[in-house]
Amino acid sequence: MAKGLAQRKEARKKNSEENKKLQFKKNWYPVSNIKSHFKRNCKKPRVSHICPPLTPGQVVIILSGRFRGRRVIFLKKLESNLLLVTGPYKYNGVPLKRVNAAYVLPTNTKINIKEEICKNVTEKIFERIDIDRKKEEDFFEDEKKKKARISEDRQKIQTEVDTEVKKAVDAVPMMKEYLRNRFALKNGDKPHLMKF
Repeated sequence: MAKGLAQRKEARKKNSEENKKLQFKKNWYPVSNIKSHFKRNCKKPRVSHICPPLTPGQVVIILSGRFRGRRVIFLKKLESNLLLVTGPYKYNGVPLKRVNAAYVLPTNTKINIKEEICKNVTEKIFERIDIDRKKEEDFFEDEKKKKARISEDRQKIQTEVDTEVKKAVDAVPMMKEYLRNRFALKNGDKPHLMKF
């Protein structure tokens, strides 16, 4: 009996020592001053697909951002997989802009637009012009300076595209009023049952 007790005590000691080693290993973290940066395994981001497929001239509702609820006209898909849309600006204040396909609700309404309208529109047009705002005077920007930030090429293309789109919109009765009205849901509306 004494031998059995002695063996059990030894076994317990061994187990406790092993447990201590395991705990030490478990709680030990390597300490280093080197910061490891995030590495993307796949260099190319996944291409977003437009679902359902949109056709040029289709009216689309913007769901988020500054122009949320506005009905705009889809023109084409750009190289960056963003959608090119326009208000036109004169009717609802939405300029020629890029929109993510995830923040867009397609409708059944369409107008006839030639694909040649937005042939000149590329990603370069939408590049930002940086401004130094280090001085207190430059913090609140004048309207003239603000307008100067938009390049002349962009303004020219905006007018070219909008004039063609306006002609197409004016050809359809009540389309101008439809684009001017904002989309909104009211109490009792069931969007999953609605047909846009």
